[in-house]
Amino acid sequence: MQIIDPFNYINDNDGSRHMHAEGVSLNFLATKAGTPLYVYSYQALTERYNTLKKVLPDSLICYSVKANGNISIVNSLAQLGAGADVVSGGELKRAITAGVETKKIVFSGVGKTELEMAAALSANILQINIESEPELELLNKISLEKGVIAPVAVRVNPDVDANTHDKISTGRQEDKFGIPYKDAIYLYSKIKELKGLESVGLATHIGSQLISLEPFRKAFKKLTQLALTLKTSGHNIRSLDFGGGLGINYSGELEPNINDYAKIIKAAGDEAGCQVILEPGRFIAGPSGILLTRVIYVKRTEARTFAIVDCAMNDFMRPTLYNAWHKVELVSQQKNKVDTETVDIVGPICESGDFIAKDRDLPPLSSGTLLSIKDAGAYGASMSSYYNSRLPAGEVIVSGNEWDIIKKRQSLEDLIGLENFAHWQKNSVKEQ
Repeated sequence: MQIIDPFNYINDNDGSRHMHAEGVSLNFLATKAGTPLYVYSYQALTERYNTLKKVLPDSLICYSVKANGNISIVNSLAQLGAGADVVSGGELKRAITAGVETKKIVFSGVGKTELEMAAALSANILQINIESEPELELLNKISLEKGVIAPVAVRVNPDVDANTHDKISTGRQEDKFGIPYKDAIYLYSKIKELKGLESVGLATHIGSQLISLEPFRKAFKKLTQLALTLKTSGHNIRSLDFGGGLGINYSGELEPNINDYAKIIKAAGDEAGCQVILEPGRFIAGPSGILLTRVIYVKRTEARTFAIVDCAMNDFMRPTLYNAWHKVELVSQQKNKVDTETVDIVGPICESGDFIAKDRDLPPLSSGTLLSIKDAGAYGASMSSYYNSRLPAGEVIVSGNEWDIIKKRQSLEDLIGLENFAHWQKNSVKEQ
């Protein structure tokens, strides 16, 4: 199933070509909103969500907010019928603010606090995915204090290697996530005994950026078998939460066939007699966004040529954190082919690990050249920071020929405004 890339070049009258987001020029957006700048396509978000919904019409698709939590992005998907997978009280607040129906919200994560559990119960969400026995006991305590019954699913660690990056593998025995498969039956028996809890389903999530479907097949088979065993023993298992993890094409990887993926999901859900919950994040948001950045300087040494740009690891952590590869393109390209040179695209942060791309063959760059970093819609803005007291990138969304700012660019006053001098320092600092 072919999904259209909304970030494409449009030819100019002089034979040059310029990249657009849907119908809006990226040169125009960079001039109006500044750089670095995240640009999202509403068409892409819609198309990628609808692609999943078309092949899995009976599944509840809970968008993984950690991929990109901007309330405009979450709202765009909520209007299409999506729920939300959240992993913190902040993400819960984002989902509710963005208009997600609370009965379509799943709360995951290994370290939910008492306040976060209480907020989830007050919001009356669909289910809370439990990842340890102490968490189960604390949730029961809070539920009894509030006089409610908490709907829970145990997240099972099926000990299946997702064959993805080590830092985003979550379904192996040595990973911190989930309950060991062999302990699940005991934990469901405990849920039955506790007065503040009700079991409603079973959950798993084995990792992110999976290209092969085989790990999914293995994990889902294990979960289905466990669901049938639990149902035979009298436990209430209405849903199977299969998590997310579908990979996308960053550097020529062959994306999983969406129809084959759907067949695996349907077969598992039908065999267990359960509704399926899915938690896609990267699959929807990743190709729906790019990061625009301008070259500040080109620095040539005997060993390397560096293009120093105005975005950095505080804006876009994936290359530094995962050695992630993202396609980089010039926003404007001339009609005549030019020779290329090999460059490292790096940021201004005082870390050698601050890079966007290495060893890229690009036309010669100069100060002011505008670059597009592709497939940056997931785990880009959501992982940004203020390191080196740098202000994070702004964010805009495009729909057809329209665009709007969905995260304004902050000021240095905003950055420092939450900080204070200690009371004994105030008299020693000259008023500015």
